[in-house]
Amino acid sequence: MATRDDRTLDFYAAEAGAYAGREREAEHRRIDLFAGRLRPGARILELGCGGGQDSEAMLARGFDVVPTDGSPELAREAGRRLGRPVAVLLFEDLNEIAAYDGIWAHACLLHAPRPALPGIVDRIHAALRPGGVVYASFKAGEAEGRDGLGRYFNYLSRPEAVAAFGAASRWSSLAVEEDEGSGYDKVPTRWLHVLAIKAPES
Repeated sequence: MATRDDRTLDFYAAEAGAYAGREREAEHRRIDLFAGRLRPGARILELGCGGGQDSEAMLARGFDVVPTDGSPELAREAGRRLGRPVAVLLFEDLNEIAAYDGIWAHACLLHAPRPALPGIVDRIHAALRPGGVVYASFKAGEAEGRDGLGRYFNYLSRPEAVAAFGAASRWSSLAVEEDEGSGYDKVPTRWLHVLAIKAPES
């Protein structure tokens, strides 16, 4: 089963400088909701950090942030912004157990092939400590496909996003919010925002 899309990785390799350097504010509202469920100084893994803006904002709040990206080229760009090395980490290579209080996955799991997504969420669940928090956002839709830039998106419906997180018993809470926005391609987009808390005993 494919766990990555090479065409999408090739796009970010070619566009890394422009993608990371564009004018983009950190996701402060979503970070507020996420951070409000964490203790001061909590350890956070960021998956798919892109240009590093969100990691920068969370570091400024005093969190112990581990920024990563699946693209070596984007990891280098984020490292320049953050002034620290940024590890290259593909979703399928996450294998830590109870290592993080929070995992931040803004606009990155949306590139995971649909069949691989539940297994990736399993890895995220395992890497969280009991009571840990995960945030993930997806472009909403009904069928997987590519955007005008050739990038793969899984385009989940709300029920599919919930199903990808597995059994409800694994989470003490799981909420999905929807809003309208856009992305790098500037196309109007409906977004799904998932915020879940790992059950204390799972």
